[in-house]
Amino acid sequence: MNDVRVKLTFPEELIREPVIARMVREFDVLPNIRRANVEEKVGWIVCELDGNEEQVDAAIAWLRGLGVQVDRLGDVVEG
Repeated sequence: MNDVRVKLTFPEELIREPVIARMVREFDVLPNIRRANVEEKVGWIVCELDGNEEQVDAAIAWLRGLGVQVDRLGDVVEG
């Protein structure tokens, strides 16, 4: 299994959409949410995506295609 730490930043039009739930169903990737902040116009989540490398890469590409900004993070948890 591959564990990739990412920060997902959602634009206003996706905040109320079940993007994470769809990602789990479509790509069999398991997110472990470490931090999150959701406001009316923007939201972000720092999470670890667990799955095989192909699944994680496909999920990240899909998220980016939706308009989610995906930033890969190192081993340091953002504060």
